[in-house]
Amino acid sequence: MRHGILTITLNPTVDFATTAPHVIPERKLRCSNPKVDPGGGGINVARAIRQLGGQATALVAIGGATGAHLLQLLALEGVPTVAFQGPGETRQSFSVTDELNQEQFRFVMPGPSWEEADVTRGLVSIDQATGSGTLVVLSGSQPPGVAKEFPTILADHISGRGARLFVDTSGPALMNLVQAPHESIHVLRMDGPEAEELADRPLPLISDTAAFARDLVERGVAMNVVVACGADGSVLSNAEGSWHCVGPKVKVVSKVGAGDSFVGAFTLSVALGESLKRCLVRGVAAASAAVNSEATRLCDRELVDRLAGDCQITAL
Repeated sequence: MRHGILTITLNPTVDFATTAPHVIPERKLRCSNPKVDPGGGGINVARAIRQLGGQATALVAIGGATGAHLLQLLALEGVPTVAFQGPGETRQSFSVTDELNQEQFRFVMPGPSWEEADVTRGLVSIDQATGSGTLVVLSGSQPPGVAKEFPTILADHISGRGARLFVDTSGPALMNLVQAPHESIHVLRMDGPEAEELADRPLPLISDTAAFARDLVERGVAMNVVVACGADGSVLSNAEGSWHCVGPKVKVVSKVGAGDSFVGAFTLSVALGESLKRCLVRGVAAASAAVNSEATRLCDRELVDRLAGDCQITAL
């Protein structure tokens, strides 16, 4: 790879995925043996990159016995880590698939609350792990107590180190981020509903989505803006134009990790020096592979390669 990759996960989790014959209230549900995986946005991005043949270092805030378990799981998957002490106990999350209806129920815990000193400690760790040319990926939810300005603060830190930032966030943090230009944000990713919320209007057509993404680029919010459109693929806009890429139809087994798989494949392709259109195709193929996989298995490399050949990309 031409550039190193560092993923940031402030609110990691140990994910449990199981099944039950039928999910109904008031009953004791007998579940299958759970599959246990390390989770959280940045961690899943690093795992996806590993599965696709690359390598990323996962910078992770950990706490307590669950945090130690998380590091063991990452070591077993061969994902290098930089850990710093976060507050409290690392959270756990779980999903249950109803075998009768094939419906998936996902239960996501908030995680421990952060203080200002925890944020400072995290920024110091990020600064120490970031070098010139590093691709830094901020993905996933922010822990309680972390200010909505954190991605903006991080962008300023990255800018002073000659690194490039990839951001996949949501809610108030995303809303705050798009209010000002950021030279260091190479890629900003969001989903369709988030784009509509930011635009304060419906975006019914792919062309509408592309126009909104171009507006963010023109305002200097990020060099490249990606909007995920669910089964309709993703849109990429930058100063050179806009493109829409859609993957082949696949059976939806689990939606867990699709966005993180997209970010992992896209970032790895950037690190390898591929064109942004090629990065978009790889990202869409990885997202499709993830939804076709069980629980938190993310994206299988052979399946991604096969699906990428069937992706359709169109200039808008």
